[in-house]
Amino acid sequence: MSVAARSFPSVLARRAAKRTFGILSTYPPTPCGLATFTAALAGGLEANGAEVGVVRVADGTTSSDPRIMAELDNGVPASVREATAVLNDCDTVIVQHEYGLYGGTDGDEMLDILRPLSVPCIVVAHTVLLDPTSHQKQVLEEICEMASAVVVMAETARKRLCSRFDVDATKVTMVPHGATLASPDYRPDRSGRPLLLTWGLLGRGKGIEWVIDAMSDLKDLRPRPRYVVAGRTHPKVVSSEGEAYREMLVARTWAQGVAPSVTFDATYRDVPSLTRLVQDATVVVLPYDSQDQVTSGVLVDALAAGRPVVATAFPHAVELLSSGAGVVVPHRDATALGAALRHILTEPAACASMAREAARLAPGFAWTAVARRYAALADGLVADAQAVTA
Repeated sequence: MSVAARSFPSVLARRAAKRTFGILSTYPPTPCGLATFTAALAGGLEANGAEVGVVRVADGTTSSDPRIMAELDNGVPASVREATAVLNDCDTVIVQHEYGLYGGTDGDEMLDILRPLSVPCIVVAHTVLLDPTSHQKQVLEEICEMASAVVVMAETARKRLCSRFDVDATKVTMVPHGATLASPDYRPDRSGRPLLLTWGLLGRGKGIEWVIDAMSDLKDLRPRPRYVVAGRTHPKVVSSEGEAYREMLVARTWAQGVAPSVTFDATYRDVPSLTRLVQDATVVVLPYDSQDQVTSGVLVDALAAGRPVVATAFPHAVELLSSGAGVVVPHRDATALGAALRHILTEPAACASMAREAARLAPGFAWTAVARRYAALADGLVADAQAVTA
């Protein structure tokens, strides 16, 4: 485990200083949603006056980011112990939980980090499975028992966690996934062909093939829509099967006769450039195969950019689009996808209504607003801990 040169002040020195947060998670340049989430949450906390340090789950890459306090080498007992020691020097710890992120079976090595913590700990449950294995269920229940508070990012996740797992419901709080809001100074040009957009790391289960099939049902529209699939193939997918999924998708565009209208763009985009791309979209399409997904950062990003959404009926989409910011369609149903897209593309009033509702929801997703809720939760936990020891 490598420890950065910068370290937090001692407990005595910081009693009159800023609130300090230690976050355990993946972190850039690791290419995953949790890493992006952690960097954005850290920025939001700092914008609200806190100091943030990160214990980064090691992945073979290096980072010179000054927030990095240490790196956790999964499966190395000394590194696990040191991770706890570093986190214990913070006022509050935030742990990102995802199955497979940490060492051991179903990431149960995380328990060895949590057990010796002596400061309040907030566990962020990014995945709450509908049908977990007995061991997955046991691991998450033990994590929730050790945590001072548990954050989920949708009411569906809160209800599922409290009803299907043996957890203390009073510990569970819903805080929405954060997003970077659209820039009010950027003026997207939507005067040309309508842009349908899907983005994120590629892999089987993304459902992009169903949008390609749906594009063949939209050939008669003028101007004819174009579909952009932005993002690299997930590194774990590349290591297991190479680019087979992307190659299958490309072949499908030719088989369906829509290849000239479909673009696969693996360009790396930072947050500002990605936000501009989302703002350019006429419609964001989330065609995921999963019926179990209770958290989608891409969905929140789309709404934060004020764009209409067409999504399959995964739980987070059903919840967030219920007020009219988009359309929910059945899974693996290209005909339904095509009909929903046709409705938005040919009915300007419907498209504008969805965009207005997305814009109305957007401010609640701002990272600064989300971070304030984490900070308020942490303040309450610290106060409770101080009352116990007083």
